Amino acid sequence: MYEILGKRLLNSHEIYQMEVHAPWISLSGKPGQFVIVIPHPNGERVPLTISDIVYQRQSVVLVFQVVGDTTRQLADMHVGDDLYTIVGPLGHPSELLALSPSPSRLLFVAGGVGIAPVFPQVKWAFRQGIPTDVIIGARSKDLLFYEDELRAVCHNLHIMTDDGSYGEQGLVTAKVDELCSKGVAYSHCVAIGPLPMMKFVSLTTKKYDLPTIVSLNCMMVDGTGMCGACRVRVGDEVKFCCVDGPEFDGHLVDFDEAARKLKTPDARRYRIATAESGHRCNLAPAVEAAVAEARQRQRPQEQDPAVRAANFDEVSFGLTEHQAILEAGRCLQCKKPRCVEACPVGIDIPRFIQNIREENFNQAYITITHDSALPAVCGRVCPQETQCEGSCVMGAKGEPIAIGALERFVADNHRAQSKPQSQCYPAGRKVAVIGSGPSGLTCAGDLAKHGYQVTVFEALHHAGGVLVYGIPEFRLPKQKVVEPEIENLQRLGVEIRTNVIIGKSITIDQLFSDMEYDAVYIASGAGLPKFMGVPGETLIGVISANELLTRTNLMHGYDERYDTPIYLGRKVVVVGGGNVAMDAARTALRLGSEVTVVYRRGEADMPARREEVHHAKEEGVQFLFQTAPVEVIGSDDGYVRALRCVKMELGEPDSNGRRKFSPIAGSDMNIEADTVVAALGTSPNPLIRTTTPGLECHPWGGIVADEDGRTSRPLIFAGGDAVSGAATVILAMGAGRKAARAIIAALEQ
Repeated sequence: MYEILGKRLLNSHEIYQMEVHAPWISLSGKPGQFVIVIPHPNGERVPLTISDIVYQRQSVVLVFQVVGDTTRQLADMHVGDDLYTIVGPLGHPSELLALSPSPSRLLFVAGGVGIAPVFPQVKWAFRQGIPTDVIIGARSKDLLFYEDELRAVCHNLHIMTDDGSYGEQGLVTAKVDELCSKGVAYSHCVAIGPLPMMKFVSLTTKKYDLPTIVSLNCMMVDGTGMCGACRVRVGDEVKFCCVDGPEFDGHLVDFDEAARKLKTPDARRYRIATAESGHRCNLAPAVEAAVAEARQRQRPQEQDPAVRAANFDEVSFGLTEHQAILEAGRCLQCKKPRCVEACPVGIDIPRFIQNIREENFNQAYITITHDSALPAVCGRVCPQETQCEGSCVMGAKGEPIAIGALERFVADNHRAQSKPQSQCYPAGRKVAVIGSGPSGLTCAGDLAKHGYQVTVFEALHHAGGVLVYGIPEFRLPKQKVVEPEIENLQRLGVEIRTNVIIGKSITIDQLFSDMEYDAVYIASGAGLPKFMGVPGETLIGVISANELLTRTNLMHGYDERYDTPIYLGRKVVVVGGGNVAMDAARTALRLGSEVTVVYRRGEADMPARREEVHHAKEEGVQFLFQTAPVEVIGSDDGYVRALRCVKMELGEPDSNGRRKFSPIAGSDMNIEADTVVAALGTSPNPLIRTTTPGLECHPWGGIVADEDGRTSRPLIFAGGDAVSGAATVILAMGAGRKAARAIIAALEQ
């Protein structure tokens, strides 16, 4: 069950390294923690500190020295053998992980087998970008190990031997004294090794007021500490190394008492007791709690609702690296992943999650972007609960994997680390893309990667389409997320021309005849707003969600430094139940209005993402369900005064699964309002269809196109909302990707 995957002798003093398959421990183990190993059913319980985790193999690396019967049994085992059991992770993680702010520079001191537990902490510091100096010491050269491993992850490695057989001759305390006396500004020291070494390192650092953490795993490595023998005095308190530690403040530990405890018959008695039949470790509940925590869905921190309701900063801070690895570890890696089938662009979700588990974040990004051009966007705004996460088998008895949050983590991590992309080798083909929203950008990127010369024409003054004008900053930051994606396309050679209205500035036929494009992809979206169709909707103060969001997101109507102010008044009513309605309501709230959302169906029927509804409620938006508008009431001077509504009665679901509704007689009510916002969907703008002869369109305005974007006109392709009507970002991206493949196939026949 716990297979030994690897084993090697580290030095001539019988110090061994052993890699053991232990999925749950590899999922939740952290630097500083330990495990209990039982080699066979009748074996002793031996505490061993985790020296590393190999995420791609779901294994832990342990280091031990042969000092008794049980460690001899471990040393005699071979690769392919199974340990009887491993329990863990136990103890508290290294205190370094919880320090805030992060340490500025760290000093690590290790001796003997203590080198092993120091290694994962140095490795952690290296990944955090924290400078480290490491001192390792032993009586002689043949007792040392992990020299190369430590050099790879620390800034300076100092080696001390008592006999001078390697490195510098002397004790590790001499090097500690030397470095501290030179004024090196360490924020913390970590010392792990034999008790005398940790004692004198702590005495040395105390002279320099350098906070020092010691790990008393040596109280347990020889099997003395599981059920009481590991007690140690720390300041005025008695602590248990196994439960309260293994790390403590080195300036408070009573090392002399600890040393005496290791030599007493009492320790031997406790050691034997742990091997008796029926013995139960009191740490089992702690282990079970740790495992249960690891199985829970990880949730990113968010701005406090009361704070965020008054700003436009992003609500969610995203998963931390540690959370992402934990969440990735929850994935069952299904052989027939339904999440992939439910993803409109077919991302290999299990693979990128496995990449995260292995901490190979760059490969995770490569996996995602093989199918998705805008992972940072989709991770934030896609309706995962009805797509990939809605199909996750983990959701059947618990919570599905947070696929969207993991996708966002990968994209954000890559953006922070990535280097500019180079321009692709030209293939001699020219393609015009109309619209710079998610569908247009995806198609342009794929074509550019194939070597095509691509020009994107955008009607507005800023590229990004709905990503820029439609989705608020608090959901999708423009400078942080959208602009870098556009800049990446430009580095690939994509040209973006703003303020060009196809159908007005130039027609599609002129793109072919005058500008000599080989193909055209129409991704102009669906930006024509729909209204309520009730009396009074032409009153001053009735606006579309498109207008509110565009004036706020694109034109910064909330910012006094811009000349595009927007005044909504004290009370705003938003009509609709989709994501756009939630965006409009939460935007109006941030502009200082009291906001009520009116929706004709029940809350469960709302097409908006559950997270958006939840956030809106948290922030103070009020909801009236099963309520429909019948008239906008105005004042004598033509301004909105109220919205008259009627309560609705829901019946049985129709053929599409949505319930029919009808008004309840006598349920009329007036809702006071200064502004009424219609968030009832959009349709394609008629400019292109009315200026492109032979382009077949639906009666409602959408362009007729097949699954790959081919239209009734040769070499004219279309996709996204211009074909389907208002839909999701991921569906638009999927259409852009399919169209790019179809364009390449058509031009290279």
